[in-house]
Amino acid sequence: MDSVSFEPSTSSEPPARTPLSATAETGLKIVVVGGFGVGKTTLVRSVSEIRPLNTEEVMTEAGVGIDRTAGLADKSTTTVAFDFGRISLTERTVLYLFGAPGQERFWFLWDRLFAGTLGAVVLVDTRRMSDCWYAIDRLEHHKTPFVVAVNRFEHDTNAFSLSEIRQALTLPEHIPLIDCDARVRSSGKNVLITLVDHLYELAMAREMTP
Repeated sequence: MDSVSFEPSTSSEPPARTPLSATAETGLKIVVVGGFGVGKTTLVRSVSEIRPLNTEEVMTEAGVGIDRTAGLADKSTTTVAFDFGRISLTERTVLYLFGAPGQERFWFLWDRLFAGTLGAVVLVDTRRMSDCWYAIDRLEHHKTPFVVAVNRFEHDTNAFSLSEIRQALTLPEHIPLIDCDARVRSSGKNVLITLVDHLYELAMAREMTP
């Protein structure tokens, strides 16, 4: 795959709502999953062409001893239902994005979010790699195609290579694994394009199978 350069956004505000194109023919439901604080809400916000729906709430003492917050000292909010956004990849193809809650106590919502989903993005934080194992297990259980995107954080001192991460996750070679920066629109869009390409390849392979 060719290398992709990522341009940071110049605005912290999402763009004004773009009306859905009259030429849009294909709507795909995509779910973004991963551990708590991995960047799911950030990814949905950065790529959405409409003001995203967020269900973030301030974390309280009720979660002490329950929620895994190691390495997330600056994290003060949590998604309690899901995030929602929309992005038009082409004039005919629209993705509806659902960001799943990362806290373990909200994982029961995942199976509902997976209903009708054509594909998923698993976000990985190499500082807390085991947090994504459950997401991969559930997607494999539902036979939902997915790609894995490593959200590279500024203070990540591990700097594991993609091959090392693939080995740690026992990820088959046919599943795409890429780097990303969830804060950057072009990077997040590249993740979604990778997923759509993967879905297309799987569909073509099924058609070729006798």
